[in-house]
Amino acid sequence: MKKKTKFYIALSLVLAAAALVIPGRKDTPEIPESAVTAAGSPSERISYFASHGWEVEELFSRSVTIPADFSAVYEDYALLQDKQGMPLREYAGEEAQLYVYEVKNYSPESRKMLAELLVCDNTAVASMVYSEDGGSLRMTVS
Repeated sequence: MKKKTKFYIALSLVLAAAALVIPGRKDTPEIPESAVTAAGSPSERISYFASHGWEVEELFSRSVTIPADFSAVYEDYALLQDKQGMPLREYAGEEAQLYVYEVKNYSPESRKMLAELLVCDNTAVASMVYSEDGGSLRMTVS
């Protein structure tokens, strides 16, 4: 496995495990109703990002298991998904595919940005955009 691919895999694991600091977080966040977004094919996944204004190019994908019980760190990640109406919680304990992309049309302060899409049963269940430097900049896709 190439050194760069190992880096991206490690980065994805760190980001999924790292606590997401969400400014303005409320004790009882409003959770939008989950929308079903087809993501079984490459074109559906690219279209998902494009529908939110992101131009992306796939870097890699790998199989993951969504935890059945969310740690405090993963709960912060789930709250980010709740804010954008992604159904991550509905797929707790399920096998999924994580797709990681390079963002081509956004580079704040010359930072390389990555996007990820978590897909379970051909449905997008979680997504985010973050800086390659370890995620010092994180945001929702929508």
